[in-house]
Amino acid sequence: MFTRALSRLSVGFYPQLLRILATCGTTVSRAGRIVRAVSENGKLGIVDKGWNDLQTEADRAAQRCIVASLSKSFPNVTIIGEEETDPNEDIKPDWVETSLDENILKHVSNFPEEWKDVKDEDIVIWVDPLDGTAEYTQGLLDHVTVLIGIAVKGKAVAGVIHQPYYNYKAGPGATLGRTIWGMVGLGAFGYTQKQPPKGKNIITTTRSHSNKVVTDSVDACEPTEVIRVGGAGHKVLLLIEGEVHAYVFASPGCKKWDTCAPEAILTAIGGKLTDIHGSKLQYHKEVQHKNTAGVLATFSVDHQWYLDKIPQSAKDALKP
Repeated sequence: MFTRALSRLSVGFYPQLLRILATCGTTVSRAGRIVRAVSENGKLGIVDKGWNDLQTEADRAAQRCIVASLSKSFPNVTIIGEEETDPNEDIKPDWVETSLDENILKHVSNFPEEWKDVKDEDIVIWVDPLDGTAEYTQGLLDHVTVLIGIAVKGKAVAGVIHQPYYNYKAGPGATLGRTIWGMVGLGAFGYTQKQPPKGKNIITTTRSHSNKVVTDSVDACEPTEVIRVGGAGHKVLLLIEGEVHAYVFASPGCKKWDTCAPEAILTAIGGKLTDIHGSKLQYHKEVQHKNTAGVLATFSVDHQWYLDKIPQSAKDALKP
């Protein structure tokens, strides 16, 4: 009760970056409800943006919700979203979410010192309103996530991953949706962490954007099992929940809004996400949006071992 009253009456008490993260926490849940509503009414409004790159009304509506909400609360922060939407289009009043997530705010006492005085001009928010769109249109709902990543001076430092359909197989009346969030120096929350199976090497990679370079790179990492799923957010969740040992994607097929939030959360628990050369990704506002040198992410295993296994031909084909 005390924390709730404090957040309403003394917002200035909280560091700006914590306020942004707490707003992302409530906004991402509202966007998730929009994603489910579009699916329920059956009017997906699918647009083909290119090879294996779809957009639906859920993508567009969820982004309008997120951008409008964050822009209202933080007008001086740069926000970059995946979808091209009309800034003059009317936003439904109930889509704008400016409240703060109490479960995030309560961590103020442990807030990392290095992020306490971050300036708005050093922050970029990367938004993927619906990660796993192809799978969404095919009914593979456990692949779908909503991603909001927060970068400071080009570094992914915080983010939220929302699963709109988490628990959807539990049957009628089940509570849907789950949000995992984290910040470098603070930790990650909203899920149960476990270690991946010993004696195995389970790798997750793309379901719908594969090619010979991708396949050769995965095979070179000597997997005992390969799990092909959609969405970078979903793949990193498999990683942090101990379902897989590594996420290998030797392709320029994903973008900064796909990886900012997952990288921040993974880093917050001691994992690592780089390109296939081992270089850290950059997230400042002038950076190119494509991750041109692919993605390699690990947790609880030797990241360098996987880097060394990536074929030189793949590294030659994928330049930063």
